[in-house]
Amino acid sequence: MLPIGLTASVAVAASSANLGPGFDSLGLALGLYDEVFVETVESGLVVQVEGEGAGQVPLTADHLVVQGILRGLREVGVQAPGLVVRCRNAIPHQRGLGSSASAVVGGLAVVNGLVAQLDRPGLSETELVQLSSEFEGHPDNAAAAVLGGAVVSWTASAADGGSQAPAYSAVPLRLHPDIRLFPAIPQLRSSTAETRMLLPEQVSHRDARFNVSRAALLVVALTERPDLLLAATEDVLHQPQRGAAQPESAAFLQLLRRHGIAAVLSGAGPAVIALTTAAQLPAEVLDAPEARAFDVTEMRVGDAVKWNSGVAVPS
Repeated sequence: MLPIGLTASVAVAASSANLGPGFDSLGLALGLYDEVFVETVESGLVVQVEGEGAGQVPLTADHLVVQGILRGLREVGVQAPGLVVRCRNAIPHQRGLGSSASAVVGGLAVVNGLVAQLDRPGLSETELVQLSSEFEGHPDNAAAAVLGGAVVSWTASAADGGSQAPAYSAVPLRLHPDIRLFPAIPQLRSSTAETRMLLPEQVSHRDARFNVSRAALLVVALTERPDLLLAATEDVLHQPQRGAAQPESAAFLQLLRRHGIAAVLSGAGPAVIALTTAAQLPAEVLDAPEARAFDVTEMRVGDAVKWNSGVAVPS
């Protein structure tokens, strides 16, 4: 049992998944962070949320941060008598910026800050990727939130045919320093589960071949040849299908691409992210009617999840 009075905190980045052709595989952390503060208390559970999601997310054990904490505690073999969990959220919810994955990663990682005070081993990066991806069902957002920067992730089916969780893995990419990120975030919300239902169960060999080539090219573009980003971010497997449900996002994405800017849906949308080596987006794009629904700002690449021990918990 953890002693009363332990405190810990964590900062975890937003993320953009898919990046066009890398469906459920490629991800990129963004420099927008949620913070979680935890204190062990005598009993009970208190959950407080400020910022994004305040008044909308459950303040119970159903909260994703709390679920992550409880799972992490089980994995390291300890229990907490009671918890106070305070969340300061900056990542918009249901915009395609990985808020759910960040919540789970934050809950899991803050456990490391607690058990470090007992000189007990915490969860490794590999374990954080695995456990957070189990919540998500795919590793792209979760791996980016854990590792920071750009990542390639993949899933291996359970060796026993399905009684255990699949094995999730990821490796970081060295993002080319000239690439700049311009997320375009709308007020419109979207459900990943709902937009995923728009995707067909089967695709043609032609479309699969197209996306395989673009995903391979995208790794080269992200790391060595940013001049190839426009071609490398082409996709036929999920963005056209989701565009019908998100017409404003589809229109702004196409506007950016017509101006030669590599733009993709961020995750399942509705946010759009532009990747470019230019210092800013063209004025004719930002002033266009298609841009009015979006808040467009430059954002740096996000860092790996970071936890601290013995941090004062804000009141």
